[in-house]
Amino acid sequence: MTDQIASTLQANFRGRLISQKDPDYDAARALFNGMIDKRPRLIARCVDVADIITAVNYGRDQGLLIAIRGGGHNGPGLGSCDDGLVVDLSIMRSVRVDPATRTVRVDPGCTSGDVDHATHPFGLAVPFGLVSSTGVAGLTLGGGTGYLTRQYGLTIDNLLEADVVLSDGSFVTAGESSHPDLFWALRGGGGNFGVVTSFLFRAHPVSMVYAGPIFWEATHAKAVMRAYREFLPTVPEELGTFVGLKTVPPMEPFPGEFWGKRACAVISCYNGPAAEGEKEMARLLQTLPPPIFNWMSETPYPAIQTLFDPFFPQGLQWYWKGDFVKSLSDEAIDMHIAQAAKAPSALSLMHLYPINGAVHRIAKDATAWSARDATWSMVIAGIDSDPKQAEALKAWGRGYWKAVHPFNLGGAYVNFMMDDEAAGLIETTYGENYKRLTAVKAKYDPKNLFRVNQNILPANS
Repeated sequence: MTDQIASTLQANFRGRLISQKDPDYDAARALFNGMIDKRPRLIARCVDVADIITAVNYGRDQGLLIAIRGGGHNGPGLGSCDDGLVVDLSIMRSVRVDPATRTVRVDPGCTSGDVDHATHPFGLAVPFGLVSSTGVAGLTLGGGTGYLTRQYGLTIDNLLEADVVLSDGSFVTAGESSHPDLFWALRGGGGNFGVVTSFLFRAHPVSMVYAGPIFWEATHAKAVMRAYREFLPTVPEELGTFVGLKTVPPMEPFPGEFWGKRACAVISCYNGPAAEGEKEMARLLQTLPPPIFNWMSETPYPAIQTLFDPFFPQGLQWYWKGDFVKSLSDEAIDMHIAQAAKAPSALSLMHLYPINGAVHRIAKDATAWSARDATWSMVIAGIDSDPKQAEALKAWGRGYWKAVHPFNLGGAYVNFMMDDEAAGLIETTYGENYKRLTAVKAKYDPKNLFRVNQNILPANS
């Protein structure tokens, strides 16, 4: 059956088809999250839009389950499927910068590092995430938060248009003046509505930044988190700053005497002169005990985006849990500290990413992303290199989330949602926007062809 599919599909396909018989099949199907193991029947590695249309049409007509893989960074492994067809966009990685209009055209297989590499020589950046290996497509369709969020909004707030292959194989461009309902849904509604083949983003002036991590011993975590809570609303939007409960990595260049010890970190990026950034951070530092280390300095923006890449290579075991958070009470801080202390590995962490500032100036119904009244997006991530730790990571993540969830808002960021929990959270996550999303789904994907995702069912299905 697989050979027949491959030979028929290959007739109109310029890219490469990889089947279970190919020697590099295991490498081709490998996911970022080593905890997820899926065996697709066929991987269609596309080289252009025509290939995407061909693959979607063939998968639909043959009744195959279809998964779409962009940058390949998806936590629950939704860029693949068992016994189906993976439409693999990972080698489509062109980026075109127009410095005159400050816009950037991005292919669907790009990572945020690809885009940073292309935009930085022009003194520009698109607001993406915090790790350069993150895929642009998944990040964008889920919303997109990072260092520049407070100043320039979510990634979706900087999306101008998107080219999309629909479930019937047709091709459309979605923007404010063309298929505006689809454009609305793409901005936070995930990969439910079609295959995005190209993104057009607005870029912003970003070049040298004052950025880096500051770590304190865990004994000071409560003081740090309380100070950070009061500090965040007072700082200019040029400062993107998040707080985390972590372990000092047991490796260079971290101070040897603190290797493996629990810590609280504030990691920041000020988009402006270093002297101004240092002045802002000094207001926080003067209220706290001396840190273990303060590595904030003037650096090119791509350098802070790649700072944590060495710690998170492909293939680690990951288990995510997320929530939106409006306020951080002393009681919530105590619960965070207690749960973080039980972390099962040195890489496991909790981060609170700010989504205030520019995000709050956009109405809740302006995009599918509706958490415009939240202050942070929380992620709990159980991480380890050892597959034998998988169950411990899950147990810790679930227990941590259960303990702190009563302090948080309903729903969570879809990009921090594992496949074992999404069904009960999707409607809550989108709130008043959910009904509208189901109507858009019914219009553009009425038979739910694109369902290997945090799935939104078509209205009246």
